[in-house]
Amino acid sequence: MTRYRGASAFVAGLVAFAVCAILGHLHPTIYNNYVLLADAMRHGHLWIDWPGPYIDAVEFEGRRYSIEAPMPALLMLPAVMLWGTAVNQTLFAVLLCAVAVGAGWEIQRRLDVPVRTRVWLCGFLLLGTDLLWCAIYGDVWFIAHVASAAFTLLALAELLGSKRPWLVALWAFCAMESRFALVMAIPMYGALLFFDAPPAERRRRILVYAATLVPCALLWIGYNEARFGVPYDIGYTLFYHQDQMGSAAGSPFALSHVPLQLYSFFVRFPDTIASAPYLVPTYSGVALTWTSPALVLAFFARSPWRLVAAMWAATVLVALPSFLYYTWGFVQFGMRHALDFEPFLFVLMVLAVRRGIGPIGAILCTWSMLAGLWGVWYWTRFYRPL
Repeated sequence: MTRYRGASAFVAGLVAFAVCAILGHLHPTIYNNYVLLADAMRHGHLWIDWPGPYIDAVEFEGRRYSIEAPMPALLMLPAVMLWGTAVNQTLFAVLLCAVAVGAGWEIQRRLDVPVRTRVWLCGFLLLGTDLLWCAIYGDVWFIAHVASAAFTLLALAELLGSKRPWLVALWAFCAMESRFALVMAIPMYGALLFFDAPPAERRRRILVYAATLVPCALLWIGYNEARFGVPYDIGYTLFYHQDQMGSAAGSPFALSHVPLQLYSFFVRFPDTIASAPYLVPTYSGVALTWTSPALVLAFFARSPWRLVAAMWAATVLVALPSFLYYTWGFVQFGMRHALDFEPFLFVLMVLAVRRGIGPIGAILCTWSMLAGLWGVWYWTRFYRPL
């Protein structure tokens, strides 16, 4: 039976892939920035052949560079090597969504969660967050969220399983190179590896964890040097200075942006109209309070206390950049930036209901899943048909 212990996770991922394919038809996105970046890489440079303003790219010394973390482009590079810019970026987004749901299932299996509860929570992960919506559109910003969620969930599954420090570090790096905010979770992974080990094992784990991260960090430094001539990323700051919604000076991160983010994450409710369907998602997103109320289950997680504390710490640290950022995500259903920290809340939800989801949990998950399907239906029918 041990040989087939991952089979159920594979099935969960396959179901998620099928749902995405049916609802989104694997329609290729025109916002294929990562395909353009992968194409640049295969030609030996990092500046992209910029087709126009619809592709977000920062101008630096007369060339255009992608500002998003490069991991999705690296994942697509083999395919781009074969088929060029005809590669379907949306297909990769859907595959990553399937990985995320499969990892979510595996997390629950490793915590001995009943199968019925696993189904509820994986349903929430797919439909009750922005995971499905981001995957079926596959745009540059959206696939980044899906990739970071997938790699974060893989890192968390490893922490709850074999605890191989090199693999945790690798998944953590892949998540960070999908969404930069995930760098904030790296210390929490290290803390869990350290405190969850016998004293004699702690030193080895941390050494292996750090030794894996060092070459990853050097690669990241090299990437920045090749783009901007500095060892750290300045892409988002440059873009903020060039963006009409930004400013010619200063940082895109500031305390003055917090009220806007609090409103977007927790207050921005759907619009009302005089005819059916009466409630419609705003083009700028809908608050988590409306789309994902099942997240409140995370507050009922109590043990094991080290894991609970680490997940809350990771949630707060990873959420912090989003709450300080100058924009809430512009065009979206739900709040896509929440996908950066929702994997940690997902683990807390699992811990809270690991003995059974109960009627309240089922109701909250049902609301969240129906809200997600409503958002996908409205967007694909009225805002942006696929």
